[in-house]
Amino acid sequence: MNIRYACAPDHVATMGTDELRSRFLVEDLFVDGEVNFVFSHIDRVLVGGGVPTTEPLVIPTPEELHTDSLLARRELGIINIGEEAEVSVDGETYTLPTTGCLYVGRGSGEVTLSAPGRFYLYSAPAHTAYPTTLVRPEDGNVRELGDQLTSNRRTLHQYIHENGVKSCQIVMGFTELHPGSMWNTMPAHTHDRRMEAYLYFRVPEDARVVHLMGEPSETRHLIVSNEQAILSPSWSIHSGVGTSAYAFVWAMAGENQAFDDMDHRPITELR
Repeated sequence: MNIRYACAPDHVATMGTDELRSRFLVEDLFVDGEVNFVFSHIDRVLVGGGVPTTEPLVIPTPEELHTDSLLARRELGIINIGEEAEVSVDGETYTLPTTGCLYVGRGSGEVTLSAPGRFYLYSAPAHTAYPTTLVRPEDGNVRELGDQLTSNRRTLHQYIHENGVKSCQIVMGFTELHPGSMWNTMPAHTHDRRMEAYLYFRVPEDARVVHLMGEPSETRHLIVSNEQAILSPSWSIHSGVGTSAYAFVWAMAGENQAFDDMDHRPITELR
């Protein structure tokens, strides 16, 4: 398991491209026949990718956690960015359509992923147990945001949130940009109460997303390809613009679950 340590804003301000990418960009989550995890010391979250092929994959327990099972003291959100596939939790099977979500509560045992899914995994520490719950795309809360005139027309699907699927910490869903729109999360914001991770997907092979991060007064950027993830500290903005439309899974953990608890940073203030 790859481990990423937390970084202070003044440290990030000194980083070159290679160090910035090694600290905050996750490039190889999705490998055929494997489950891969990155552990971040930012709120102790795990981000992962699972790609079962000929045989189902059991989500392993990284030895660095020093627990008998992955979910002994954690909860897990799963979003399927591949074709419809099954996930089994303690022997009960759930069918996840494309962009469907499964919340798996603390104390659950074996979790098995089946082909042809491509599963994005996000886990955070949990202090109590909530029931494992399936959410299909049509059952989540849908919000229409942005405007075509500002190239940020997008549809946001909320799955795990304060008024949806119950969890201890995790807030999770995905956003899809409309054709002709390229900007996400602009105007930008921070939220010192929660860290956030983005997984960009549906990025064409010959396209890229320019992800903006850092303090509003001293921004940095990362060039992101399809199915790569960004770890965003609570003090950092998290916004981006693509060379074509795309989608991204957003997942948060921290002090509260109020989706709209944001400190907005107008573009005129960014440097």
